[in-house]
Amino acid sequence: MKLQKIKFKGFAQNYSIIIGKNILGLLPKKIKSLCPKTKKIALIIDKNVPNRLKNNLKRKLKKFDLVFLNFSANEKSKSMRTVTFFLEKLLSNNFNRSDLIIGVGGGITGDVIGFVASTYKRGINFINIPTTLLSQVDASIGGKTGVNSKFGKNLIGSFFQPKLVLSDTAFLDTLSKKEMICGYAEILKHAIIKDKQFFNWLKTYSRNIFLKNSKYLNYAIKKSCLIKIFFVNKDVNENNLRMILNFGHTFAHAMEIKNKYSKKISHGEAVLSGMILESRLSYLKKICNHQTIKDIKKIYDQNNLSFTYKKFNSKSSINALIPFLKNDKKNNDEKINFILLKDIGKTSQPNKNKISSNELKKLSKLLINSNF
Repeated sequence: MKLQKIKFKGFAQNYSIIIGKNILGLLPKKIKSLCPKTKKIALIIDKNVPNRLKNNLKRKLKKFDLVFLNFSANEKSKSMRTVTFFLEKLLSNNFNRSDLIIGVGGGITGDVIGFVASTYKRGINFINIPTTLLSQVDASIGGKTGVNSKFGKNLIGSFFQPKLVLSDTAFLDTLSKKEMICGYAEILKHAIIKDKQFFNWLKTYSRNIFLKNSKYLNYAIKKSCLIKIFFVNKDVNENNLRMILNFGHTFAHAMEIKNKYSKKISHGEAVLSGMILESRLSYLKKICNHQTIKDIKKIYDQNNLSFTYKKFNSKSSINALIPFLKNDKKNNDEKINFILLKDIGKTSQPNKNKISSNELKKLSKLLINSNF
């Protein structure tokens, strides 16, 4: 199958995103080209990656001095404690800045290992191999790295671009439906905030993404990457426009923190819930019309995703999120900074729709109104 290649051109560094199936064989040549002085490689892999793919990677990199490290990737291990553990492993093996770290796993792996790379001796070469649909369409793009704290999600981190992102869709073959939903949530979000034509394509072909049909899957991954890159290129350090990528995430992050990052609700399910709630909030604030919400809801219904937002069907369930909404990283004053929706493909600008806790409490009853 033909490779898909996308160039990310940031202010500090350019890199490529390569998309295709069974493309790990490209890695040795790419390393020699991008990191010609590399002798040691720290291969840090999510322990859930299938052994056959781990062994395949080891074989491809056998000519390098390889340090293999497993990572138990979950929201609780996305911590400074984990970062310190890996930094000490690198130091004990005497890695220098011309050597290389390769992170292999989902978004959590990319966030944590990217942060490790950004802080080790103030920056070591880093290649990201995302292994989940979520990380291939979202987390691996744009250079955001970091960890959680007890005060909120992703509050400690840095912006650090990899040398390369290699998205091998062979990793997706073993993903569960729940994990595919995680990635699909971000694909749908990208369409909603930027591309009505892509949204209409998803209305017809979303089923093929869940069936892991390579033709449709590769197209959706590439389109999603291009939309995210559009916003990242406009605002590499997330000072303004890039915040639009957080549509649905204000509520979603609050849900995850409230649930202490448990498996009761995945990131994708939280985002799907958040997008519905923030679309309804957009309507209540007279920013979008009712048809926009109906169009979004139709995709949920067609793909059996309505269960996500039905978890938040009471005034108390909304109000319980408010203390966590206050700590959202987009906030720059006492109000909650929402990204709201004008129409499919168009959102409000960041910092234009700030809502106080008291106002949100008043709106919470309307947010769960069955008329939606």
